[in-house]
Amino acid sequence: MCGIVGYIGDKRAAPILINGIKRLEYRGYDSSGISIIENDTIHCERSVGFISELEKKVDGQFNDGTVGIVHTRWATHGAPTIENAHPHLDCTGKISVVHNGIIENHNYLRARLENAGHSFKSETDTEVVAHLIESYFDGALEDAVRLALKDIEGAYGLAIICLDDPGKLIAARRGSPLIIGIGEGEHYVTSDVAATLEYTKEVVYLDDNEIAILTKDTMKTVDVDNVEITKRVDEVEWNLDRIEKGGYEHFMLKEIYEQPQSLEAAMLGRFEKNSDLVHLGGLKDKEDDLLNVRRIIIVACGTSWNAGLIGEYMIEEHLCIPVEVEYASEFRYRDPIIDDDTMVIAISQSGETADTLAAIQEAKEKGAMILSICNVVGSSIARVADCGMFLHAGPEIGVASTKAFTSQIAVLALLTLFMAKIKGREEVLNSDLANGLKEIPEQVQKILDNKDKITEIAQLYKDSENCLYLGRGYNYPVALEGALKLKEISYIHAEGYPAAEMKHGPIALIDKNMPVVVVATTDRVYSKILSNIEEVRARGGKVIAIASEQNAEIADLVDHVFYIPEIIDALVPILSVIPLQLFAYQMAVMRGCNVDKPRNLAKSVTVE
Repeated sequence: MCGIVGYIGDKRAAPILINGIKRLEYRGYDSSGISIIENDTIHCERSVGFISELEKKVDGQFNDGTVGIVHTRWATHGAPTIENAHPHLDCTGKISVVHNGIIENHNYLRARLENAGHSFKSETDTEVVAHLIESYFDGALEDAVRLALKDIEGAYGLAIICLDDPGKLIAARRGSPLIIGIGEGEHYVTSDVAATLEYTKEVVYLDDNEIAILTKDTMKTVDVDNVEITKRVDEVEWNLDRIEKGGYEHFMLKEIYEQPQSLEAAMLGRFEKNSDLVHLGGLKDKEDDLLNVRRIIIVACGTSWNAGLIGEYMIEEHLCIPVEVEYASEFRYRDPIIDDDTMVIAISQSGETADTLAAIQEAKEKGAMILSICNVVGSSIARVADCGMFLHAGPEIGVASTKAFTSQIAVLALLTLFMAKIKGREEVLNSDLANGLKEIPEQVQKILDNKDKITEIAQLYKDSENCLYLGRGYNYPVALEGALKLKEISYIHAEGYPAAEMKHGPIALIDKNMPVVVVATTDRVYSKILSNIEEVRARGGKVIAIASEQNAEIADLVDHVFYIPEIIDALVPILSVIPLQLFAYQMAVMRGCNVDKPRNLAKSVTVE
């Protein structure tokens, strides 16, 4: 949940590092820090708050340093203070370390090192790594790092430099993403390709328990036993303009407006020519396995979990395969029952979500087939899975997920169609699901073109302190997602419920000050949702409805209504969530919140 950038080459390191870490601020922004080797000294600057504070400190310094590391922190062990900010140094001030992840045995290691005479300056688990490397150092930094890693339990992405071995930059990974960028006479280390895309598209993805020894001209990869590993060089497909705001006030707004294009990208090349049949290259050679699937478990967290619920409804309705949706953080700790005919689907935007990664590793050990749905090529979850599908949504920088959510639903629909083809379910192949998918991008654009109505509604309720979201069937997960978006970025307390459950507790909260957002499209449970609307109105609640076009009657039953195009039930969530994304965004902007960097949150959750 933190950002790392490292550089070694012939150029000034400081501007490259600061520019790179600014692109990763969405991964953590409690504090930040930089270490540069210059004039036979490791210079270290740290600051609390956004990276702009660090940038001010660094401005005009480090004109000659060509080796360095930088970090932005999302606090786990220890409060966000100068002392706890990375990088951390050893006792001599000659070894500097930045770290993502958690050292689980840090208390034991700290006590051992203190007994040996080491003095600590922070509350963090990371500082033990610097002292541990110091305790093993005998001239070659990579050897000391290897020995130190053998003592460490937990997850890490590490970048390390040393004054007594100044021509090297060491990177190590276990359970936390780390990528090597390859340039001309230079190398980069980063936890996200967005940081170095401006400088190189040639990358190497480190796998668990691998260590990269970098000089400006060479790269060597070994394991903790010093066995050399041959790595493949990949090319990043993203362009730099995809990680810029492109004239939008916030990344989140840009990403909301990119959804017609991201949905088209999710489907591009996946329908057979002049056909409604789906071809999925990432599942080739797995058709026999998919044919034998009798049970599916979806593991995910947050927004991806909400998408998984929609996938559950869709797969059960169209394929008649039982589906369970599990919080990945709970799944791994309850000894789940997995049979030979069980498939586990892991959904994660980043492909690095620690809980989801641990869940599929547990499932794999029990013999399950693992299918991943991720947005990031080369991510850990995608590599661990047996097969998978990428969203192709492009980089999502805003912490609150938007386009990844709708792309996840679209990909789940494609998977449903693909499995229907394998299983010979002609009634599904002849349904409106495929044609509905193809129409979705245009329909999303129509909603976005009518955004002013949402802005007007948000203006009326921007001072609310609570909000209730209700939905039924496919729209229940949309209610959950709408509430999640509002609480994430506007800090308004919001809860999503199946509409019928309102009577079992939440109805006690409803009064004239409680806005209630009801997703009331004309689906098979529409008559039921109307009853729930009446229950809210009877208690003075203000009702904001998301309704299907042509439904004139609902305008007389609610305080506000926003219309979306008609579509089959299974695909309604892709449309009904768009106004809720816009509503949350406008509410947050009007309340003066930092939309792209909401407090206490980070984009990629790489710790438990």
